[in-house]
Amino acid sequence: MYDINILHLIEGAKQAQGFTVIIDVFRAFSLECYLYDMGIKQIRPVGTIEEAFSLKRHIQNSVLIGERYGKKCDGFDYGNSPSSILKEDVAGKTAIHTTSAGTQGIVNAVHAGEIITGSLVNAKAVAEYIISRQPQTVSLVCMGNGGIRQAPEDELCAEYIKSILEGREFSDMEQKINRLKRNGGEHFFDPSRQSIFPEADFYLCAAYNKFPFVITIDQDETGFVANKKNIAYPS
Repeated sequence: MYDINILHLIEGAKQAQGFTVIIDVFRAFSLECYLYDMGIKQIRPVGTIEEAFSLKRHIQNSVLIGERYGKKCDGFDYGNSPSSILKEDVAGKTAIHTTSAGTQGIVNAVHAGEIITGSLVNAKAVAEYIISRQPQTVSLVCMGNGGIRQAPEDELCAEYIKSILEGREFSDMEQKINRLKRNGGEHFFDPSRQSIFPEADFYLCAAYNKFPFVITIDQDETGFVANKKNIAYPS
């Protein structure tokens, strides 16, 4: 039914064509799902820190969220950690979001048609949305670590989405996620790195199929907009 291509990193985003899913499990696009669950009004993904500060000056009631090398960007309100963000600080506001991998995929997917984001927390919703759109070509872009090194969690997410699209059973998901603790997510369990990568983030990002919505990427006169779109699952 579909021509499905799994691509990798920033170069993969540049090559993506057709219906494109930009995947970043740890943590960018898991975080955006949690932000919408917290009642954020809107998310604006950008490529650079400078763009983020510029938008902040023009958008009232906005918060800066983002990281470089995992660490919160200097002068930002929050880093990329879903467990560290307080609902009362973001509800009703606009999040301006920039990351080392995820948002770089959005800005580099210049040949894509429709773009949405993907993570384990909404993987089934992503697959169901693709099925509803019936595209001929699907590009699943695994953004990896910093957009330059492949990451097991993004590869797992892409394979899972692909299996749903192809109507195949995907077994042992719990075991595969558990293996990420030792291969892909080990930094969340390093006591010396808890200030940047809290252990709680691993479990939030690994809670697969938690959210029945996708995040679509649109553009307006201000730039990119990441919008929540609820998905009705087939009965």
